[in-house]
Amino acid sequence: MSKTVDMTYGSPAKHILKFAVPLILTNMGQQLYMIADAAIVGRGVGVKALAAVGATDWCYWLILWSVTGMTQGFSTFVSRFFGDKNYRAVNKSIAMSIVLSILIGIVFTAGGMIAAGPLLTLLKTPADIFDGAYTYLMTMIAGTVIVTLYNMTSSILRAFGDGKSPLVAMIIAALLNIGLDCLFVFVFKWGIFGAAIASVTAQLVSFVYCVLKIVKIECVKLDKDIWKFDFTLLKELFVFGFPLALQFVIVTLGGIILQSSVNLQGSVFIAGYTATNKVYGLLESSAIAVGLSSCTFLAQNYGAGNYKRVKRGVVTTTCIVVIMGVAVSVITYLGRRPLLSLFLDQTEAGGPEALDVAVHYITIMVAYLVILFLLHVFRNALQAMEISIWSMLSGFGELVARVVMAKFVINYMGSDALFVAEPFAWVGALLFVMIPYFFYQKKLLSNTNQHR
Repeated sequence: MSKTVDMTYGSPAKHILKFAVPLILTNMGQQLYMIADAAIVGRGVGVKALAAVGATDWCYWLILWSVTGMTQGFSTFVSRFFGDKNYRAVNKSIAMSIVLSILIGIVFTAGGMIAAGPLLTLLKTPADIFDGAYTYLMTMIAGTVIVTLYNMTSSILRAFGDGKSPLVAMIIAALLNIGLDCLFVFVFKWGIFGAAIASVTAQLVSFVYCVLKIVKIECVKLDKDIWKFDFTLLKELFVFGFPLALQFVIVTLGGIILQSSVNLQGSVFIAGYTATNKVYGLLESSAIAVGLSSCTFLAQNYGAGNYKRVKRGVVTTTCIVVIMGVAVSVITYLGRRPLLSLFLDQTEAGGPEALDVAVHYITIMVAYLVILFLLHVFRNALQAMEISIWSMLSGFGELVARVVMAKFVINYMGSDALFVAEPFAWVGALLFVMIPYFFYQKKLLSNTNQHR
């Protein structure tokens, strides 16, 4: 039987940290096998192959982050109903969330395949890496339904307070992905296509494992009547999840515009920039994990009406991420050059230059990393409190910041503007979630006191 955790009583710090640790390991493991994926491509196929994969990052993230944001929004309903002990609503939310996930996955697959080629052209992807980028992007898009369902099922498990099962799913997928990468790239010589196929296959295994764990949860009873369309609930799920997805669409559009400026710097610059972005994913993974952990804690307590406990949870999480952000920044700064060398063969033409680009970029990034950690805290706090509009607006903040740096400031700072763009975007986004959170928190506690 799968384990669930009721977070409406007990120490907030204990609950958040206990739930966050397996999530951190899950996210870091997922990022590590993506790093291994990039390292295998960079060293097994070449610097230009790594640049080709990197040129697709923001294009694919447009889909990946959108479905991730929406599925996280759906799972918030599961957390709330679980905290309120309304188990029929829990089951109905699971069923309707899965239905919506399948529909969304199909729409993104069709739209992504149509847009892939024109988008890479619009981004001015260099001719020497265009074919590789197109092959990789199309293969990854083909697996969108699988990735959407994996994100949905792992989010459902986390909504019940189960952080261990997604961790096990990730470990299985990571080992399979790395093994298939080596087989497809080094043995079968499938190159970039092989790396993409390995990733999609690994996600499929993760999805199957998560489904097996969900059906073992005691309160989960997905009977026939549960699957009958509930259009009211479908609408509620979509209306809540859409701004969260739109937030990532907006964020990614800014990234795509930024990528178009990066692409103009040439394939060597792209390779170095890509190497740091892969490490960036690893750095952010712990912030995402703590944010998701706090979201589950806050949503359960919000559903149970424990509003003072919601406030305590946010304060506790803020303290955790500040300490964590400083520690991660220092460790990354000290080990930045050997870490980035994993991606770039220094004996290959352009390798040393690409490494210099990567080192310069990550040195700037880690100086502002605490801001990114705080951003995840306050975004998730608003989400847990049934407020998703400000997350979308924070995406606009990121979009504006990236466009300003990539298209205007670059004329004065040169390529350094591309390195500062990310921290600048974090600051813009944080303002749109931190200020509203304090307003809603004060209002929530005030209403609670008035009804006593």
